[in-house]
Amino acid sequence: MPTVFAPSDTTQVEIWHNPACGTSRNALALIRHVGIEPRVVEYLNETPDKTRLTQAIAAAGLSVREAIREKGTPYFDLGLDDADLSDEVLLDAMIAHPILINRPFVFSPKGARLCRPSERVLDLLPPCDKPFVKEDGEVVIDSDGKRVR
Repeated sequence: MPTVFAPSDTTQVEIWHNPACGTSRNALALIRHVGIEPRVVEYLNETPDKTRLTQAIAAAGLSVREAIREKGTPYFDLGLDDADLSDEVLLDAMIAHPILINRPFVFSPKGARLCRPSERVLDLLPPCDKPFVKEDGEVVIDSDGKRVR
């Protein structure tokens, strides 16, 4: 399967971002914290097509169900909790209602991930030894430059 995002520049990163989501804001802040200005795709306004969404989910090593967001979405109203629904039906629902796409998806030369929690983005970035604290006060990189797990 072709990669979703295959930049030649080793610092190129793309994030599917929802500015209303704290996890997404923290992931974006971490990307910028290491000195990278990513391509920011506000996927609620710039929804990926079905092929790209399918590729992103596969590249992140997820099932379609694992890539669906339930909280704060029409997931239950649409009956998407029916275990018999096919991936095609789920993908169609995600395209029709992009709020169902879990976030943030991040793509870099090191791979693709659904970055929940936001510090998972560090696996896709160059090393960083500068302290970082999430907007809720949780320490991600401590004052010694060590990643807190």
